[in-house]
Amino acid sequence: MARLTAEFWVKAYLARLRALGIPAFVTAHGDDHAGAVLVKLNTLDGSARAFVRRWDFATDARRWEVLAEGAEADVDATLARQRRTDPDLWVIEVEDRAGRHLLDEPGLSD
Repeated sequence: MARLTAEFWVKAYLARLRALGIPAFVTAHGDDHAGAVLVKLNTLDGSARAFVRRWDFATDARRWEVLAEGAEADVDATLARQRRTDPDLWVIEVEDRAGRHLLDEPGLSD
């Protein structure tokens, strides 16, 4: 099975968010083909969460995990550290007061 490029996945993700009226934008453009993607959920109240996709060996599948959460400035600092160690990394910021990110939706969760 062919793997989707990072750029294709990001464009599809942003389109799904837009379809539901959830603002989101690319804050760091990584490698178009093989860059990993981090998603920052900004709830617009001073706090945020960052998600990373990792391999779950127990289920033999990839899943989204919380990388960092708390004050938005602290989450931003974690994302900046990640970008310094991996310049191919994409960062997508989702802004939603209700905390919607869609990462648990079919096609995005697996």
